[in-house]
Amino acid sequence: MSVLVGYDTRLVVQGMSGSTGAFHTKQAIEYGTRVVAGVTPGKGGAKVAGLEQVPMYDTVEEAVQHAGANASVIYVPPPFAADAILEAAAAGVDLIIAITEGIPVRDMIRVKAILERDHPYVTLVGPNCPGVITPGQCKIGIMPGYIHKAGGVGVVSRSGTLTYEIVHQLTSLGLGQSTAIGIGGDPVKGTDFIDALALFADDPGTSSIFMIGEIGGDSEERAAQFIKDNVKKPVGAFIGGQTAPPGKRMGHAGAIISGGKGAAADKIAALKAAGIAVAPTPAEMGTTMAALIR
Repeated sequence: MSVLVGYDTRLVVQGMSGSTGAFHTKQAIEYGTRVVAGVTPGKGGAKVAGLEQVPMYDTVEEAVQHAGANASVIYVPPPFAADAILEAAAAGVDLIIAITEGIPVRDMIRVKAILERDHPYVTLVGPNCPGVITPGQCKIGIMPGYIHKAGGVGVVSRSGTLTYEIVHQLTSLGLGQSTAIGIGGDPVKGTDFIDALALFADDPGTSSIFMIGEIGGDSEERAAQFIKDNVKKPVGAFIGGQTAPPGKRMGHAGAIISGGKGAAADKIAALKAAGIAVAPTPAEMGTTMAALIR
């Protein structure tokens, strides 16, 4: 079992004709993902080198109608990415994974409002995220597939790099993953920790969960309370940015301590108060999880 993506996922790639989209589409196909279509407006019918077997359409609606796409990944440049998300939603795609980094906050506020009003069934992951992978079944995004191993640990993270790190550590320890979800580090995004935790809590294929947060906002504190109230499976965690000075943004747009809120110490305290095992350093994420479930 898994969450969000699996054998039944039929992917359309928005922006497949660009260099980034083409590269990661090839990687996804090599991994085994069912890529059924590409979309670039004005290039319907065109062939992308190395991807000649994937039909190209002008619109997502055509990809849904003719290729049966039920999930979309977005590699569209930032000025056009918001409209690409909304196009996929309007076409009936219920899972949209936005990899694009640098989408204006104003655009994402508009996207969130329209999705909540007109397309409440849609699950948006990202933007500015590595994507979602169910090992051995489906890889959507920019993560290296070979470090993953099928198993029972659900992974959810704001950090792409630390997602790869925990997955590599878990795999090296013989602990596979049910699904790994990179939710991204932007302040305005789709899926948040609680959404992913709820999926893992209900998934019979997920036996434990590892969560990676970072400074800024209060998502980790709210997730800690959700776990305490709703999740019966073992949960481990790590918080990035523990040495970040207040007022200085650390990597992600949302990773900033402002107004005295969002500090790592507060998040760690909330997680520990909820009974969650918190790894003291990135190097100890895997061993912290292993100690929790063995």
